[in-house]
Amino acid sequence: MNPLLLVAFVLVAAGATVVVFTREPSRQAVTLGVYGILLTLLFVLLQAPDVALSQVAVGSAVVPLMVLLAVRKVRGGKR
Repeated sequence: MNPLLLVAFVLVAAGATVVVFTREPSRQAVTLGVYGILLTLLFVLLQAPDVALSQVAVGSAVVPLMVLLAVRKVRGGKR
C-alpha cells in the first residue's frame, strides 16, 4: 500500500472522529467541511476524480452551509 494513501486513510479516520465528538453544531459544520476536503483528497489519491469533484462540491460546501442555515433558523436568527 502506498504510504501517502495510508496517511490519507488515517487523516480521514481522525477527521471523522473529530466531527462525531464535536458538540456545538456550528463548529461541527466547520469540521464537516474540513472532513469533506479530506475525503476529496482520499478520492483523488484513489484515482476517482469524478467522485472527488462531487465530494468537494457537496461535502465541503453545500452540506456545511445547510447545517449552518438550519442552526441559525432553529436559534431564531440570533447572532
